[in-house]
Amino acid sequence: QVQLMESGGGLVQAGGSLRLSCAASGSVDNTDVMGWYRQAPGRGKQRDMVASISRTGRVNFLDSVKGRFSIFRGNARNPIFLQMNSLKPEDTAVYYCNAKDTVRGVDYWGKGTLVTVSS
Repeated sequence: QVQLMESGGGLVQAGGSLRLSCAASGSVDNTDVMGWYRQAPGRGKQRDMVASISRTGRVNFLDSVKGRFSIFRGNARNPIFLQMNSLKPEDTAVYYCNAKDTVRGVDYWGKGTLVTVSS
């Protein structure tokens, strides 16, 4: 069983930066892809993929964050990070860490961390 916990969210002015961390308890070795999703205010329960990184290192980004956000791997305890630069008010959302075990068909989620970008 994998449990994920995000940290690093907060209030920042437009143009600022934040780094989100994802802490994992339990092994993520069986997960194929890890990533960050966000749920913006007023969009119900819809979560958009912000950035993902596969076991082989392939990365994907939401078009609106390309060139501003980067995702990178850490160690077993903190397997992924999201570096967010040049933040915009429209980046305001709850950000979730996700790990996918495609063999078992299981998605693991953290509880989210709130990022608020003021204009």
